[in-house]
Amino acid sequence: MIDKLRQLEERFYRIEEQLADPTVLADSQRYAKLSKDYKELKPVVEALQSYKNLSSNISIAENMLKEQDEEMREMAREELQELKPQLEQLEEQIKFMLIPKDPQDARDVLFEIRAGTGGDEASIFAGDLFRMYSKYFESKGWTTEILSSNEGTIGGYNKIVLEVHGQDVYGTLKFESGAHRVQRVPKTESQGRVHTSAATVVVMPKLEMEDVQINKADLKVDTFRSSGAGGQHVNKTESGVRFTHLPTGIVAESTDGRSQIRNREIALQRLYQKIYQAQKQAHESEIASQRKSLVGSGDRSDKIRTYNFPQNRVTDHRINLTLYNLDKIMEGQLDEIIQALQMAEKTKKLKEGLSI
Repeated sequence: MIDKLRQLEERFYRIEEQLADPTVLADSQRYAKLSKDYKELKPVVEALQSYKNLSSNISIAENMLKEQDEEMREMAREELQELKPQLEQLEEQIKFMLIPKDPQDARDVLFEIRAGTGGDEASIFAGDLFRMYSKYFESKGWTTEILSSNEGTIGGYNKIVLEVHGQDVYGTLKFESGAHRVQRVPKTESQGRVHTSAATVVVMPKLEMEDVQINKADLKVDTFRSSGAGGQHVNKTESGVRFTHLPTGIVAESTDGRSQIRNREIALQRLYQKIYQAQKQAHESEIASQRKSLVGSGDRSDKIRTYNFPQNRVTDHRINLTLYNLDKIMEGQLDEIIQALQMAEKTKKLKEGLSI
C-alpha cells in the first residue's frame, strides 16, 4: 500500500510541475485533464502526509518507552494509546481511497423516471420522485435538461427523460437504477387504505463521441413519424430517427426530442451506449465471469427501495438500510442513502481484493 501511495505522490508532484508549464497552460484540453488528475490525487497525497506524520510520532513515542524516567514512559504510553487507533483508522481510509475508480463515474447521465404498476398513483409517485431528484440535483450544483415528458392523467408523469450535467454524476446516481416502490394512501382513495405502487428509474452514463469508434459508412439512418401519445408536433412530422449499425445489427431510435436534429443526437447516443455495452460485455467475458455487485445490477425488475409514507420510513433492500426520515428524503436529502450504497460497493471490492 505504501509503495503505491509513493508512486501516486510522485505522479502528483509531476503534474504540479506540468501545470506551471506555459506550454501546458496554452493547451486547454491538456490543462483540463491534468487539473482533474491533480484534484483527484490531492486527497491521497494529503492522507499519505498524515500517515507519515502519525508514523513518525508513533516511532518517537516508542523510543520514549526506553527512557529511564517513568514519567516520560507514561507520557509515551498515553500518546501511543491515542496515535495507534488514529493510524489504523487512516489506513482503512487510505485503502478505500486506493480503490480504482470506475472511469464512467465522472460522466453526465441520461436519467429516466417511468410510472410502473399502480395506475394514476404510479404516475403521481413518478412525479414525486422527479421532484425529489430535482431538489437533490440542485443541492449538488448540477444542471438538468428535460428531453421529453409525458404527464399522467391526474398529475405526475407516465415518463420523463432528462440529462444531468455536473461533477461525478454517474458515480453518484448509478445505484438509483431499478424499481422504487411506494406505500401510502393515494389521493384518489376515499376509504383511507394504503396502496402499493411503483416507478422505475434508469440511469445511463452519457457517452462522448470519442468513446465508441463508429464508421459513418456503417450506419443506416431512417426517419419516421411516431405513433401514439407524444405531442402533435412529433406525430405530424417525421421527427423520429432510427439508426442501424450494419456490422452488428444494433438498432437505436428516438422520438423523445421535439425536433429531428435533437432525436438524431439522442438516437446516436443510445446507439453508442448499446455498442459500448456490447463491447464491454465481450471484454469482461474474456477476463472474468461477471459478478453481481452487492448493490444490485440496476435492472428494472429489481425492487431496490421502498418508500413507506404512513411510517415515514424508507428502506433500501440491497444493503438492508432503513431510515425514518422519509419526509426529508422526499425533499432531496439523499446523501445518507447514496453514501451508504457507495460505501457498500467499496467494501465489497475490498473483500474481493480488487482495490490494490
